[in-house]
Amino acid sequence: MAVERIFVQEGIKRNAVKEFLRDEMGRAGFGGVEVRRTPIGTRIVAYADRPGIVIGRKGRTIKRMTARIEKTFNVESPILEVQDIENPNLNPLIVAQRITDGLERGWHFRRVGHSAVRRIMEAGARGCQITISGKLRGRRHRTAKFTAGTIKHCGEPAERWMKEGFRVAKLKPGVIGVKVKIMGPEAVLPDEAQEKPEIVAEEIATEKAESAPEKVETETKKAEKEEKPKPKEKVETATGIEMEELRKPGKGEKEKPREQEPEEATDV
Repeated sequence: MAVERIFVQEGIKRNAVKEFLRDEMGRAGFGGVEVRRTPIGTRIVAYADRPGIVIGRKGRTIKRMTARIEKTFNVESPILEVQDIENPNLNPLIVAQRITDGLERGWHFRRVGHSAVRRIMEAGARGCQITISGKLRGRRHRTAKFTAGTIKHCGEPAERWMKEGFRVAKLKPGVIGVKVKIMGPEAVLPDEAQEKPEIVAEEIATEKAESAPEKVETETKKAEKEEKPKPKEKVETATGIEMEELRKPGKGEKEKPREQEPEEATDV
């Protein structure tokens, strides 16, 4: 058998097990299934809002379901586990099931949609969208959408963070489909993932010094030159003939008599 056919058969088998558990765990609040291959056997983890109903008294219900999975779907040594859901309002399958239950009881679709959106956002979700389509108010088909918060429809954020759930409500006028999309509080969008760099003055100074060391050296040399004291200017004095020329009077001025120098005293 070709490898491709093996993968296709495994996918069909997993979907069949998922539909079986969804029908069996309807009253307990079905929240999804994970199927993992292990060396011991096939481990099936089912998430439920009320796991006590799935387990049953002394584990009878879960044993019956395990035996039926092994016989009906030909799963090798299945190990069925049930885990509780921390916050059911953030699980799209459980929210869709609650909306279909409300529609089947006769509640108005607007009332059910707005109340579900309010509970989801109060639980801490970043965004949600509920789509209810079918014969809501008359014979013609119509679609009603209830949206709140941030929703991604394409790209990597939509595939990674958006969780979807679909359920069907059976009413007298016809079938009504309910589709729920939820972006949980753990979602990180691409524009939020980039951390803003912190600017530090010391780091900038070191980077500048490493990038341009010659500029720093020239600046230090300039600062040292400015700090050095300037040498004193030499003052030249006029002597000899120059002094005599300075003593000569100008035009229209009388020559001042020279002061007679005192004669030296002689001893007699």
